[in-house]
Amino acid sequence: MPPAAVPPVGARIRRARLERGTSLRALAREIGVSASLVSQIENGKSQPSVSTLYAITTALGISVESLFDAGEAAAASPVAASPPGTVAHALAAFAADPGRRIGPLVRPDQREVLELDSGVVWERLGHVPGTDVDFLQVTYRPGGASSGSGGLMRHNGTEYGSLTSGELVLTLGFDEYTLRPGDSVCFESTTPHRYRNDGAVPAVGIWFVSPDVVQ
Repeated sequence: MPPAAVPPVGARIRRARLERGTSLRALAREIGVSASLVSQIENGKSQPSVSTLYAITTALGISVESLFDAGEAAAASPVAASPPGTVAHALAAFAADPGRRIGPLVRPDQREVLELDSGVVWERLGHVPGTDVDFLQVTYRPGGASSGSGGLMRHNGTEYGSLTSGELVLTLGFDEYTLRPGDSVCFESTTPHRYRNDGAVPAVGIWFVSPDVVQ
């Protein structure tokens, strides 16, 4: 059984932007990218980098976790109405198969997979309904980075990570660390940071980002 389909990230971003009443150009200005890039992301013609994705979700006041909730989009796209091989068809198949829904136990072939720009792959390891926690297996392919431009990113929450294979370089503020298998990190995600893989093999780890708790 293949991994669950890539969720329609661009469509969800566009819907959140329209619900907020923000124009495409205004969103682009707010996060410091071109309007054409935002348009390409919303239309599914381009995938955002990790840093751009976090910038968009922060600007729109939505969680990254919400972008994985494919069930609603799939429910509106019956399997028979979508051509085989398309994302819509795969999402509909996912919704129609209760055995593939995210639950207490998530097997490797049940993970929802999100391919991002700059050689980064997120696999959703689980989800408790009503929470916005990012619980992910993250893969940085050789040469991959959380920001293709080299800029540092910052977002809400507290970040925990543990590398299981490969090597990953973390720039955190003015410091730089090399993570090797077994190494772990934790820090406030509002601290400017960036990950990159300078090695020749993929760097794979388990990441957990918890949202800020508002009293």
